[in-house]
Amino acid sequence: MTQQIKRRDFLKLAGATSVAAGGLISAFPAPAFAQVQNPNSKLNIACIGIASRGSANVDGVKGENIVALCDIDQNYLDHGKNQFPSAKQFRDYRKMYDEIEKEIDAVVVSTPDHTHAPASLMGMKLGKHCYCEKPLAHNVKEVREMMAVAREKRLATQMGTQIHAEDNYRRVVELVRAGAIGTIREVHVWCGTGWGGRSFATETPEVPANIDWDLWLGPAEERPYNPQYFGGSWRCFWNFGNGTLGDMACHHIDLSFWALGLRLPATVEASCTTAPTKEVAPVDLRVEYTFAESTRTFRNTTRTRPAVKLTWYDGALRPPLLKENGFPEWGAGTLFVGEEGMLMADYGRRKLYPEDKFADYKEPEKTIPDSVGHHQEWINACKNGSRTLCNFNYSGPLAETVLLGAVSFRTGKKLEWDARNMKATNCPEADQYLSRTYRKGWEV
Repeated sequence: MTQQIKRRDFLKLAGATSVAAGGLISAFPAPAFAQVQNPNSKLNIACIGIASRGSANVDGVKGENIVALCDIDQNYLDHGKNQFPSAKQFRDYRKMYDEIEKEIDAVVVSTPDHTHAPASLMGMKLGKHCYCEKPLAHNVKEVREMMAVAREKRLATQMGTQIHAEDNYRRVVELVRAGAIGTIREVHVWCGTGWGGRSFATETPEVPANIDWDLWLGPAEERPYNPQYFGGSWRCFWNFGNGTLGDMACHHIDLSFWALGLRLPATVEASCTTAPTKEVAPVDLRVEYTFAESTRTFRNTTRTRPAVKLTWYDGALRPPLLKENGFPEWGAGTLFVGEEGMLMADYGRRKLYPEDKFADYKEPEKTIPDSVGHHQEWINACKNGSRTLCNFNYSGPLAETVLLGAVSFRTGKKLEWDARNMKATNCPEADQYLSRTYRKGWEV
């Protein structure tokens, strides 16, 4: 695999994702799934990455048959053995697929970002349904490939944006769609987390016996072991993650995507308080996305959305509008700016402004049904072909948008994004960050 995106790869991906004029990916119905089983039977699920976020995902699917646990840390596998004594254990997911492929119906991938796509795609190409943590993949090329394979194989998919299943996001989407604050052309999204500002350690301690460092590196460029990469700090390094943007933006920007029907940006421009670095993400980042006007027809109803500017802030950065309007200091949130007012929301709260104007406002009737649960949506889809709300057709463009912010920052340039051709038309140096070179044996 080279960093140059081959024409045959592009044609395959562009066709699979149905890229429409204006740089937007058009919506299409969920495909009829290839594998649908008796809803009363249990899925045979393999879990890759079983600690931290992985532990929560294992817990979310533990009502099914957990047939395999895969992790590079033997300590985690030993702990998993207590909970799932009949599950087969593996350190290397490649070996897992080779040895028990026929025993697996579906796979849950909760590894660091750099192994999301390799671990997922190997299973998906074998026809396995896939639940994968955000931001779906490490780079844009991988996102497109995951979308293409999911559609080609007609798989049930779900990205791990768990908040999408909670009540508050549903009520906010209903408020926006009901026109509570009028037409929205501006959105601000922020998160106080700060994965960045580190430097690679120079020490090269011995690798602990419980860890397989080569397997942890997987497709990434080879580096000596150091414990600084564990505990989530791998997110600080471009080799493995995409900073705070990659960690949190899929959760928070998801609300804007859902409420406003966004797909892919026309331009992306990132900036921060420090200069771009080759290896390490910044401690804070501001990314301005513009989305072109869009007209879409669904079920004989035509809707036109005006152009939207969405700005992301992380670390210590915040939207100036918060201070200017005396809004409360929320550590993370979304501020929709409409012609008739503003709407601020986070995972569990929502507030309309000006407060006196909306004091007697009655929220619209519920039109979005309660979720059966983020993991359960996916389990049901695997069994009966129902639709998941964060399937890769929806979450792929969301992840791609997020990752383009990192590309803009790393190039130091504003990107003019041609989604159809998967190119920054004004910035050829962006190509090197849209894909990656894989270590031998880990190619996608």
